[in-house]
Amino acid sequence: MHVGYARVSTKDQTIDLQVDTLTQAGCTNVYTEVISGARAERPILAQLLETLRAGDVLVIWKLDRLGRSLKHLLEIVTALMTRQVGLKSLNDPIDTTTPQGRLIFNLFASLAEFEREVIRERTQAGLSAARARGRTGGRPKGLPRKAEATAYAAETLYREGRLSTQDIADKLHISKSTLYAYLRARGVPIGTSRGQPNTPPTTTPL
Repeated sequence: MHVGYARVSTKDQTIDLQVDTLTQAGCTNVYTEVISGARAERPILAQLLETLRAGDVLVIWKLDRLGRSLKHLLEIVTALMTRQVGLKSLNDPIDTTTPQGRLIFNLFASLAEFEREVIRERTQAGLSAARARGRTGGRPKGLPRKAEATAYAAETLYREGRLSTQDIADKLHISKSTLYAYLRARGVPIGTSRGQPNTPPTTTPL
């Protein structure tokens, strides 16, 4: 059975094109959801995933309709493949019911691993840069030991200036308030150049 999933971020956007295309692609049922792509909770998607059985195929308009990040997308697809459920994206070269589609998915998985390796390398670069500036690289006051590496990576990515604070938080799998706490602990000035407020949130769950 082919089941469709369509999503838009706001009520101002139309979901009709996705629904019509999924129906034409042979979906016997199409689940629709209006929710921001950045939101972790997607109740309709969660309900849909629960209904899928071995042999079913989940059909989507584009990959960005399904996963909020590459990591999240890979987690969903891996779980589907484990349950022998296929995934087909109508506007991307992804169809895990075919050998070619599985190959493309594996390439995505390799890219995700590459991204994690780059973050690890930047973490080490951040340590080296800190030592070059005369800093010991020890744990700042109030920072949990398990958060040291993440804090170093956060500082390095933030100082590079190529990613927004939200992107950095997503890559490191932490909240923005935690990111701000890590940056403060590392003594990193947080200004308005990134479009962020002068005073970051005071809630600092570590």
